[in-house]
Order: sequence, then structure tokens, then C-alpha cells
Amino acid sequence: MSDAWVAGAPRTGRTPRADGEAGRSAPARVRGGEPVREESVRDEEPRAHRPRPLVAESWRRSVRARVSPDGAARVELDEDELAASREAHPLAGAMPVIRELMGAYATDGEHLLAVCDAAGRMLWVEGHPGTLREAGRMNFVAGARWSEAAAGTNAPGTALAVDRPVQVVAAEHFRRPVRAWTCAAAPVHDPRSGRVLGAVDITGGKGLAHPHSLGFVQAVARAAESQLALLGPAPEPGRLRLSALGRDEAVLSVGGRRLRLSRRHSEILVVLAHRPEGVGGDALLTLLYADESVTPVTLRAELSRLRALLGPDVLGSRPYRLAGVVDADFATVDRRLASGAVAAAAGEYAGPLLPASAAPGVVRLRERLADRLRAALVDRGDPGLLADWAYSAWGEDDVVVWRALCEAVPATRLPPVRARLDALEAELSAGATGLQRPGPHTRA
Repeated sequence: MSDAWVAGAPRTGRTPRADGEAGRSAPARVRGGEPVREESVRDEEPRAHRPRPLVAESWRRSVRARVSPDGAARVELDEDELAASREAHPLAGAMPVIRELMGAYATDGEHLLAVCDAAGRMLWVEGHPGTLREAGRMNFVAGARWSEAAAGTNAPGTALAVDRPVQVVAAEHFRRPVRAWTCAAAPVHDPRSGRVLGAVDITGGKGLAHPHSLGFVQAVARAAESQLALLGPAPEPGRLRLSALGRDEAVLSVGGRRLRLSRRHSEILVVLAHRPEGVGGDALLTLLYADESVTPVTLRAELSRLRALLGPDVLGSRPYRLAGVVDADFATVDRRLASGAVAAAAGEYAGPLLPASAAPGVVRLRERLADRLRAALVDRGDPGLLADWAYSAWGEDDVVVWRALCEAVPATRLPPVRARLDALEAELSAGATGLQRPGPHTRA
């Protein structure tokens, strides 16, 4: 059985299953107008050497993040910090529903239910007492970070990384100590903004290696989102909510509808949300198109399609502007930074603004916001906030933040941070770029 499928990956006694051996996938569900396919596997011996693509990609990310195959998850929150994090987290309001749906199932089946935040830190781990003791030996406990970048391939961490339900069985886990376990997890989203709040997970033995486990945890996540929608305030009539951080296609909530926009429409909405006073046609053209050969006719056609989608009362002209108040997630982060609320700003920051966009106006906004938040985190020197950035998809190669984290973490937590920083600095010194993503975050 070959294990050369991922260069640098740890050796295993059993290769992750190929896609063809995964059994029937759970039915595709639709989110934001597009189908999302859930990954599921059956508990049967693999007949192929090639792993499922989702698992192979996750192992590659784990290798790039320098996750040790024999390491253990880090416990980052002490009792006081854990209590404060639980109390302040939005998912606290959904815990009664999660416990009602999963509690008895976890206890009776000798499983665990777990809920983590968007950074992969476990806030609640509950279930069968014996299973809790066993899980404690690998630090699957409340307060420990199980993000993919910190703990390798695992259901809650990988579900957060790819933003969809995931099941990980036995040898599909990146770390050896976790390969006796099976887990299924689904991300939980804010029902209004669409941003990821965390994930709900079921963890146990091989009895969970069934597609029904994935469907079950997905249903619990949807129930949690429904509960959060009931608890939240009703949206004000006519108010627009725009979510564009960490996603290539923005989501707009308007008039009771939730619309997933095309990339160009996302760019238009971001620019107009940033300029509530309106933008003239010529100025808007330069903010959206780096190619100077693009004509005003092209822009007018895009705006006409957008107006048809949103309705005539939402998008005005002469100058182009959005009617009513717009709650944009990137503007919320900016306001919180301006008021000095760095932790709140970091909590709202779900990733770079429209990261795939090359529109000049969007690029400037993206770099300005990321640089401001990054500088504020370094200046604050809080190890938890710095770790959230450093272990994120956009901060994993940020040398400046890793240096600041080295200075901020306690000595007991320093070795893995120092190892990652040394590796990054060695790559910079050698001029290596293979593991670095170009952009404003990778700086010496």
C-alpha cells in the first residue's frame, strides 16, 4: 500500500479511502443557489491506494502547515478564558438545541459531541464519560485548538477549512494518535451574515463510519442555525446586509431574500457599499476594471443585470449608489478597529475581502483593511488573537505575525511556534516561494 501520494506526509498503516470506495455520498444540498456536495465514507476496507480528493488536499495543507504527525493538539484556553469564550460566543444560544439533538445519542453510543469556534478551538466537548477520558489523552478537550492548520486533517478542522460537512474515518486523519477515531462535522453559519461561526462535531469509534453520521451532524448544524435565527433581532425593513469577507462571491440579504452574487456583481456592491454617496460612471469603471480597454457599455450592461436582480429600488443611478442603509461586514471590521475594539474586529474578520478579485478598488480596500487589522494585532500582542491570525488560511505564511506570536506566547507553547517561524524564515532566505502565497500578508 503506497503512501507516496502526498509528498512529506506521514506513513500510515492504512491509506485513506479512494473516492470510489466512499460509498454513496449524502444528497447534495443547495446553499446560496449552488449545490454543495457532502463528503461521506463507509466503514469498509479500501480497495484502492488513492485517497479521496478532499482528504488528499487536506493532507497537503497539513504538510504545508508543518503539522507533526505524532503531535497533540494544544490546549490554548484555561478555565477562565474558556468560560469567557463560551459566554461571549454566538453558538452558546444554540447549545440547548445541540444538546437535545445530540446529547443522548452521544452518551448512549459512547460518542462525544463537540462544538468549536471559527478558529477551531473546542468550546464544548461532552458525552460518554469513558470516551471523554480516552479523548483527553489526545487533547480532544474543551480549550484545545483542532483547526486543520494546527491539528491536521480532522472533521471539525477540515469542515471549517472547506466550509462544508466532512467525515473523516480512521487512517484518513493526518495525526497517528487520532487514527483510532472517526468523526463527522458540519460548519454552522450566522443565519443573517452567512459567516462561519464554528462547527458541530460527533466523534467516536468506527461505528460512526457511516453516511448517516454525516447527515445527522449536518441536520444538527441546520437546526442550530434555525435557533440562532429565532434568537436574533428581526432585520430592519429596507436594510441591506452584505457579506464579502473570506469569500469570492458576496452574499447580499435584501427584502427577505439572500442572494449569492457573481464575482463582478460582488465587486460592484463592495465598491458602492464603501461609497454610500455614490460613484459616477467613469470613476466606477476605473475602480472595477484594471483593463483600460473595457468600455462604459460593458459596465452599463453589468449594472443593468444587477438592477434586474436586486430590483429597481435598490440600485440607483446618476451617480450609481445603493438605496438605504448597508451593513457590510468589512465596514463593521473597519469601524471596530477605529474604535480600538481589536478583539471584536478580529472576531468579525472572516478572511480577506473578495480574495480572488483583481478590481483596483477592491484590491485597495482589501489590502488596507488587512494591513490595519494585522498591525493592530501585532501592536496588541495578545497571543490568542495573534494565533487566530497565524493559524488561519490567510495568515499561515505571515512572518511578521509569527514573529510577534513568538514573543507573545508562554514558554510552554513556544516550540511549535518557533519551528514554524524558523521554517518560514528559511524559505525567505532561500528565496523559496512554493509554500508562500503572494499578497500583502507575506512580508519580511
